[in-house]
Amino acid sequence: MILGIGNDMRGDDGLGSILAQKLSILENENITVFDGKTVPENFTGAIKRENPSHIILLDAVEMNKSPGHIKLVSIEEIANYSISTHAMPLSFLIKYLESTTPAEIMLLGIQPENMNLICEISPKIQESLNYVLKLFKHVLKNF
Repeated sequence: MILGIGNDMRGDDGLGSILAQKLSILENENITVFDGKTVPENFTGAIKRENPSHIILLDAVEMNKSPGHIKLVSIEEIANYSISTHAMPLSFLIKYLESTTPAEIMLLGIQPENMNLICEISPKIQESLNYVLKLFKHVLKNF
């Protein structure tokens, strides 16, 4: 399962949501994609019903790296980073999913450049999005 998170009205903060929308074309009987936008907690019921083996969260993560930096953030590391602009801290969502599903949970974070209101995705972030899309398409096409 893939859960994109982000606010597409805040520039690069929308990257998780944008990725989920683009990855939805890969959906099949083995892969489910949700665009959680700024309220990923609203999808916990649907996630539990799907009973996934893995959940990949996609989000903008402030890691003090150069814009576009991509990192698979371990669950233990999440407290060390600023995770986007959501109503509920992502750590709460993860703890809930860990307690209600058998899934292995991962966070794929991308360092944002600009999260101002009503901005487009930054060019450097768009490059990272394209790279992640290509990677997912390659990995998931035979899944």
